[in-house]
Amino acid sequence: MIDLTKCVGCDACTVACKLENRTPGDIWYAPVVHEEEGTYPNARMVFLPMLCMHCEDAPCAKACPTLALKRRPDGIIMYEEEKCCGSRACVTACPYDAAHFFEGETGESLFGDERTLPTVADRGAREKYSAGTVQKCTFCAHRVDSGASNGLRVGIDREATPACVVTCPAECRIFGDLDDPKSNVSRYLGERGKSEVLRPAVKTNPKVLYVVD
Repeated sequence: MIDLTKCVGCDACTVACKLENRTPGDIWYAPVVHEEEGTYPNARMVFLPMLCMHCEDAPCAKACPTLALKRRPDGIIMYEEEKCCGSRACVTACPYDAAHFFEGETGESLFGDERTLPTVADRGAREKYSAGTVQKCTFCAHRVDSGASNGLRVGIDREATPACVVTCPAECRIFGDLDDPKSNVSRYLGERGKSEVLRPAVKTNPKVLYVVD
């Protein structure tokens, strides 16, 4: 869940995701759209954090000819790179522009030698990406799985929570189990009472909710 009333457009989530997942220089899993709304002198900036929506009815998974994309029992859409044939069908099918085709290395990494970064990525995040394959956000599944296996609380303890969530200085991102009425995300939604999904007309039942007021 992302509370748009708190987002300040600092892009900390975008950078944290890049560092944690060590994605190639031209691939960003968690961009933030910056737009100006209104006209002077009543103009203001609005921000829309984007990422994979981990849809219940995921068009990317339906479109993949090799079944490289699958939805886990916990709702995370995972990707098996070794099965990817590079057709880009999932890229075309995704209505949120969350699937990224990696053609190959495009130069030096944005952060230099990322292999030395002291992050939770050392317990399972990617260090190399194969050219000719598709990449996407996984809700930092390596952090979620590693944390859970060590008795940590997903969405509560930092090392069991996606990097974008724990890095946000405005705490506008809340991660948890929407099916559990006692979870932190369910309680937050209960307090705010109203949320929306992005592009509801496509009817994918996305699992990323936006609090708008």
